[in-house]
Amino acid sequence: MIPLLMPFLNGITYGALLFMCASGFTLVFGLMRIVNLSHGMFYLLGAYIGLSVFRSTQNWIFALIGGALSVGVIAAVIQLLLLRRVQGFDLRETLLTIGISFILADVLLAIYGGMPQSIKAPDLIAQPVNLGLLYYPGIRLFVFFVAILQGVGLWLLISRTRIGQIIRAGVDDRPMVSALGININRVFTIVFMLTGLLTGLSGVLGGSYLAFATGADFSVLVYSLVVVILGGMGSVGGAALGAVTLGLIDSFAKTFMPQMTMVFVFGSLMLVLAFRPYGFLGKER
Repeated sequence: MIPLLMPFLNGITYGALLFMCASGFTLVFGLMRIVNLSHGMFYLLGAYIGLSVFRSTQNWIFALIGGALSVGVIAAVIQLLLLRRVQGFDLRETLLTIGISFILADVLLAIYGGMPQSIKAPDLIAQPVNLGLLYYPGIRLFVFFVAILQGVGLWLLISRTRIGQIIRAGVDDRPMVSALGININRVFTIVFMLTGLLTGLSGVLGGSYLAFATGADFSVLVYSLVVVILGGMGSVGGAALGAVTLGLIDSFAKTFMPQMTMVFVFGSLMLVLAFRPYGFLGKER
């Protein structure tokens, strides 16, 4: 039982981190239908900016705030100056965001180098917690509970608020929403900024959870895509279910058959889509 408990806990907490990172992608790609392939770079930017803030202040909370706010502002600027001009043209969005990702990757490599880095979480959070059968790292449990709060907050935002109604209506019929006097461009910019905030926050938390380095953005992007597609486009609940599923598959595969991890990850994706083409909780549009 105990040998299985550790990979199970690792899978659940890693799934929580994947959900935190992929939830912003759910808003942009799954709901707003914007192809943002620089999403993984937003995660990495949050981690590196958080690391710089932590080195300057020796304060982990400031690192969380600095990483989240900085990436949120960067995301808003990218949406205003670049993505808004090509919105609705999938190929242009794809090429533009890939280019942004490559440019930022080279900038980060020049500034920080290619060695793995990590952010030291406070002892109060990082110290092992006694779960009865074993001691488990506190930072991983902290990420798990933050992911729960974030998921509930996003679900309330999309399903129970006026801005959530505007977002969903704007995706379905943008001209009609604009005709009602709503500045849908401003709403989409706010949503894109929120995506940056969430992804930057997950980058700092992930950097306290796992070591990171330039190049990690690709794996983050791929796993975020898998989470969104597994869960269903635009579904926050589906993203949570997809993230936990992917986290468990990744954890058990790396524990018992590490050389087959990608086979299990993408094999599971193909198996799910064979029977649920729109994901766990996705719906045909």
